[in-house]
Amino acid sequence: LSDITLRAIDVLSGSDIIFCEDTRVSSKLLAKHGIKVPLKVYNDNSDETQRSYIKDLIASGKVISLISDAGTPLISDPGYKLVRDLKESGVNIDVVPGACAIIASLSISGLPTDRFIFAGFLPKTKEGKVKIFKEFISLDSTMVFYETANRLLQSLEAAQEILGDRDANVSRELTKLYQESKYAPLSELIKSLLL
Repeated sequence: LSDITLRAIDVLSGSDIIFCEDTRVSSKLLAKHGIKVPLKVYNDNSDETQRSYIKDLIASGKVISLISDAGTPLISDPGYKLVRDLKESGVNIDVVPGACAIIASLSISGLPTDRFIFAGFLPKTKEGKVKIFKEFISLDSTMVFYETANRLLQSLEAAQEILGDRDANVSRELTKLYQESKYAPLSELIKSLLL
């Protein structure tokens, strides 16, 4: 809740409508910062009809903002479709930099940060994970992926199988009360999850 810039607070306060992934989550952020602007949902299930509605609001002179539940909007997030449609319509889009899990995790990972690739969420199946790791095996850079807690062990095992027992880092709950960042060879990270 505190990982927000002064500029973001100003922009959100000056908006007519804020679109978000989940109004229950975003209302907590707005309440903490005294922002009283209506919230509407824009998420994975939003379609062309919703994007047309947003374009119409902007065309009518409304100031519209888009936020995500956590981190930076449009990073592994469906918001890019809205940005693409707005750009194609000639709408001016501004960005307000802020918290970004990729950069935060790299900063505390202990892994090289001078060259990295971010590949979003890993596929759900082991076969899909193996395929991705095989594609990236020859890269000389730190690889960053998002993964859900219930699939993390399978992903680490697939990574070790394809990439070897290299050093890695698992970060979660960044900048929150239960922040955790573990740096170790993949085998040790796997073992720690099995305990």
